[in-house]
Amino acid sequence: MPDLRIPVVSARVVPFAAVPTIAFQLEVRNLVRDEQIHTIALRCQIQIEVTRRGYTPEEQARLLDLFGRPERWGQTLRTLLWMNTSVIVPHFEGSTTTVDLNVPCTFDFNVAATKYFDGLDRGEIPLLMLFSGTVFYSSQDSPLQVAPISWELESRHKLPVETWRQLMSVYYPNSVWINLHRDAFDRLNRYKTENGIPTWEEAVEKLTRAQECVRP
Repeated sequence: MPDLRIPVVSARVVPFAAVPTIAFQLEVRNLVRDEQIHTIALRCQIQIEVTRRGYTPEEQARLLDLFGRPERWGQTLRTLLWMNTSVIVPHFEGSTTTVDLNVPCTFDFNVAATKYFDGLDRGEIPLLMLFSGTVFYSSQDSPLQVAPISWELESRHKLPVETWRQLMSVYYPNSVWINLHRDAFDRLNRYKTENGIPTWEEAVEKLTRAQECVRP
C-alpha cells in the first residue's frame, strides 16, 4: 500500500482564470518502492491556523469584526476553515510527481477568510492542508488495487500575504466587493438617482461625509 507524503512546494497567482485563483504546487511522493501509482483522486481541506502568527495593532483593529477585541482573543481566536477542494493526480513513473491544486478565491467580505486575508498587512498566512481520497496503484506481484487515503496525511504551508494582495490586485485593481441586502441597495440606489450622483463611490463618499459632519 502506498505511503504518501504531499508537501506544498510553492503558491502562485493564476492569471486570466474565470475567477481569482491561487495554484498550490504539491509534490506527491510515494515512499514505497516498486509500486506504480496509476492515479490519485485527492481531496483537500484547507484550514487557516490563525493562532500560529502574531498581529500588529493595525491588523488587530482591522480584524475586530472577525475576532472581537484583542483582550478576548484567547477565547475567540480559532482555526478557520477556508476551502474544501480536490484534484486528480495522474499516473506517474518513479516515486515523485508534482501537481497544481487550484484554489478559487472570493473577494466577498461576508466570507470570514476574505476578512482575515484583507486584514493582514504583511508576513505569512499559516495554512494546514488535510488530505484524503483514493489511490489506485499496483506492484510487481499484484494487479490494480484501490486504497483510501487517511485524513492523517497533512501538510503545512505559509502563504505570503503579498501573494493574496497580488491576486486581488490582478482581478480587482483598486476596488473591493461588498454585498448588500436588497432593501439597503434599493435605498442607496434611490439616494444616488435622486441626487444625480454618477457613481457608487461618490454616493458612498457623500453619505460618509454627511455622517462625519453630524458627529459631535
